[in-house]
Amino acid sequence: MATCFECGAPLPSRIYRNTLCESCGADAKVCLNCDFYDVGAQWQCRETISEPVREKNRANFCDFFRPAAASRGSSKKPENDDGARDAFSRLFGDE
Repeated sequence: MATCFECGAPLPSRIYRNTLCESCGADAKVCLNCDFYDVGAQWQCRETISEPVREKNRANFCDFFRPAAASRGSSKKPENDDGARDAFSRLFGDE
Protein backbone atom coordinates (compact mmCIF):
# COMPACT_ATOMS: atom_id res chain seq x y z
CA MET A 1 0.00 0.00 0.00
CA ALA A 2 1.26 3.45 -0.92
CA THR A 3 1.67 6.19 1.65
CA CYS A 4 1.44 9.96 1.38
CA PHE A 5 4.77 11.75 0.88
CA GLU A 6 3.56 14.59 3.12
CA CYS A 7 2.12 12.86 6.18
CA GLY A 8 2.78 9.13 5.73
CA ALA A 9 -0.92 8.17 5.81
CA PRO A 10 -2.07 5.26 3.62
CA LEU A 11 -3.35 6.20 0.17
CA PRO A 12 -6.24 4.53 -1.68
CA SER A 13 -5.45 1.55 -3.91
CA ARG A 14 -6.55 3.49 -7.02
CA ILE A 15 -4.92 6.88 -7.48
CA TYR A 16 -6.13 9.36 -10.10
CA ARG A 17 -4.90 12.85 -10.95
CA ASN A 18 -7.50 14.43 -8.65
CA THR A 19 -7.00 11.99 -5.73
CA LEU A 20 -6.10 13.68 -2.45
CA CYS A 21 -4.68 12.26 0.77
CA GLU A 22 -7.61 11.83 3.15
CA SER A 23 -5.42 12.79 6.09
CA CYS A 24 -3.65 15.99 4.98
CA GLY A 25 -5.25 16.91 1.63
CA ALA A 26 -2.01 16.69 -0.39
CA ASP A 27 -2.18 15.62 -4.05
CA ALA A 28 -1.64 11.85 -4.35
CA LYS A 29 -0.59 11.45 -8.01
CA VAL A 30 2.75 13.22 -7.62
CA CYS A 31 6.36 12.32 -8.33
CA LEU A 32 7.13 12.11 -4.61
CA ASN A 33 4.60 9.24 -4.27
CA CYS A 34 5.82 7.41 -7.39
CA ASP A 35 7.88 4.23 -7.40
CA PHE A 36 10.01 5.65 -10.24
CA TYR A 37 10.99 8.79 -8.28
CA ASP A 38 14.76 8.76 -7.68
CA VAL A 39 16.79 11.83 -6.72
CA GLY A 40 19.86 10.29 -8.36
CA ALA A 41 18.25 9.76 -11.78
CA GLN A 42 17.96 12.22 -14.65
CA TRP A 43 15.11 14.59 -13.84
CA GLN A 44 14.62 12.52 -10.64
CA CYS A 45 12.80 9.76 -12.55
CA ARG A 46 13.96 6.22 -13.41
CA GLU A 47 11.59 6.15 -16.41
CA THR A 48 12.51 7.74 -19.72
CA ILE A 49 10.48 10.92 -19.68
CA SER A 50 10.63 13.57 -22.41
CA GLU A 51 10.75 16.59 -20.10
CA PRO A 52 11.25 17.20 -16.38
CA VAL A 53 8.36 17.62 -13.99
CA ARG A 54 9.13 20.89 -12.19
CA GLU A 55 6.79 20.58 -9.22
CA LYS A 56 7.32 17.10 -7.80
CA ASN A 57 4.70 17.63 -5.08
CA ARG A 58 1.85 18.69 -7.41
CA ALA A 59 -0.55 16.43 -9.33
CA ASN A 60 0.52 15.66 -12.90
CA PHE A 61 -0.52 13.67 -15.98
CA CYS A 62 2.43 11.24 -16.07
CA ASP A 63 1.53 7.93 -17.73
CA PHE A 64 4.34 6.11 -15.91
CA PHE A 65 3.02 6.84 -12.38
CA ARG A 66 3.05 3.79 -10.12
CA PRO A 67 2.41 4.23 -6.37
CA ALA A 68 5.54 3.70 -4.29
CA ALA A 69 5.69 0.94 -1.69
CA ALA A 70 4.77 1.91 1.85
CA SER A 71 8.31 1.12 3.00
CA ARG A 72 9.50 4.46 1.58
CA GLY A 73 7.38 6.17 4.19
CA SER A 74 7.05 9.89 4.73
CA SER A 75 9.51 12.52 3.58
CA LYS A 76 9.24 14.23 6.95
CA LYS A 77 12.40 14.38 9.07
CA PRO A 78 12.47 11.87 11.95
CA GLU A 79 11.66 13.31 15.36
CA ASN A 80 14.95 12.14 16.88
CA ASP A 81 18.15 11.89 14.87
CA ASP A 82 20.45 11.42 17.89
CA GLY A 83 20.97 7.74 16.99
CA ALA A 84 22.69 8.65 13.73
CA ARG A 85 24.74 11.34 15.46
CA ASP A 86 25.84 8.90 18.18
CA ALA A 87 26.79 6.26 15.60
CA PHE A 88 28.85 8.85 13.72
CA SER A 89 30.62 9.88 16.95
CA ARG A 90 31.42 6.26 17.81
CA LEU A 91 32.79 5.66 14.33
CA PHE A 92 34.97 8.76 14.05
CA GLY A 93 35.37 9.68 17.73
CA ASP A 94 34.93 13.04 19.40
CA GLU A 95 37.74 15.52 19.10
